[in-house]
Amino acid sequence: MLRRGSAGWLLLTGLGVAYVVSGDFSGWNIGLSKGGFGGLAVALLLMGVMYACLVFALAELSAILPTAGGGYGFARRALGTWGGFLTGTAILIEYVLAPAAISIFIGDYVESLGLFGLEAGRPVYLACFAVFIGIHLWGVGEALRFSLVVTAIAVAALLIFAIGAFTGFDAARLNDIPVDGDAFGSNSWLPFGLLGIWAAFPFGMWFFLGVEGVPLAAEEAKDPVRSLPKALAIAMAVLVLLALVTFFAATGARGSAAIQEAGNPLVVALQGDGEPTTLSRIVNYAGLAGLVASFFSLIYAGSRQLFALSRAGYLPRFLSLTSRRRSPYLGLVIPGAIGFALAASTGDGGRMLNIAVFGATISYALMALSHIVLRRREPGLHRPYRTPGGAITSSVAFVLALSALVATFLVDVVAALIALLVYGVALGYFACYSRHHLVASAPEEEFAALAAAEAELDRD
Repeated sequence: MLRRGSAGWLLLTGLGVAYVVSGDFSGWNIGLSKGGFGGLAVALLLMGVMYACLVFALAELSAILPTAGGGYGFARRALGTWGGFLTGTAILIEYVLAPAAISIFIGDYVESLGLFGLEAGRPVYLACFAVFIGIHLWGVGEALRFSLVVTAIAVAALLIFAIGAFTGFDAARLNDIPVDGDAFGSNSWLPFGLLGIWAAFPFGMWFFLGVEGVPLAAEEAKDPVRSLPKALAIAMAVLVLLALVTFFAATGARGSAAIQEAGNPLVVALQGDGEPTTLSRIVNYAGLAGLVASFFSLIYAGSRQLFALSRAGYLPRFLSLTSRRRSPYLGLVIPGAIGFALAASTGDGGRMLNIAVFGATISYALMALSHIVLRRREPGLHRPYRTPGGAITSSVAFVLALSALVATFLVDVVAALIALLVYGVALGYFACYSRHHLVASAPEEEFAALAAAEAELDRD
């Protein structure tokens, strides 16, 4: 059992921002190499719309079913056991691979700072997983407070970065990537043509990836029916502001071409190839803090999703064991070991990011579909919070999520196929074994069983 009442709306809001804030410091800039400034700008706009619509839908769903299952629990109610497992597995892929990618980006920032003589590589990745999993094992209240402090530092640094970068802003630098004349619709703003917009979708997502994990803290939240919708809305508003400020400040300060492949784009935007400045060092340290905040929070989210799936029997039951401090220790250690192994063996943050996005887009489509189904199948269900626009809002999220899923194949077909293979193996396990050993007493299963019983009474 998890420790209840550990997080109020402020900690939950901080958690939502913490999941994502690393995306402002690294990763998004690779989208410039796929779509140019114009392509990434349009992708950012469309993905922002997708996340906004998804967050409104999740706010309603989390108020209906405030359990640690999050997206899996919503899909279980709306789409049955197969839908629940498909959604939960996709979320796990995201939350195992995203920390692996972030640990690699942390290595880039550590190397640029020259801290303790360390260079990017396995010692940095190992330290990340060992230290921060250890804090989570200490306890959730302590972990979330630590995350909130580090996130506040990172957000403050992004605003300081923007002030410094905008002093050297030059609009002519925004579209300085050479134009591919063979690409359909190419011009200075869309150097890779119209297809470049689509290819930039996964990197536009990086400004928001993870915010949907807030409902995973439901069982540890104070008054989840009220606090979860509030935290989701505020977190999304903060992330939109940070995304716009960071995107324009970084590209306008140094140019899109200069930062498109950088592991630490904000530092490059401030100092280029020159000597480090006081401001660039501040941003570098803060960038490290931002990456740590997201790494730390995504480990938390992954452990809670794994806990919920295991508790209900979708995955081996022993993974839901908790310590005396109510931390799911195997749900922290096992995904952490997998993430470290992936980071250490590949060192390819971009590929890890793309595999994470593959899982994320599947889960988004299924969660949006769950909202649509519940609105139509159970219109009388008690909804303490109602999504503005109803099913139309979640339908927009559904269509854009499917478009982003296809975009992962445009960006890195190998990454998409690897994720598809892992997904297939997991589905084989569910089909052959775990669907026959589900635990009826798990909260998500009880909620679905209650719905089925009510439907049966209505038919009689």
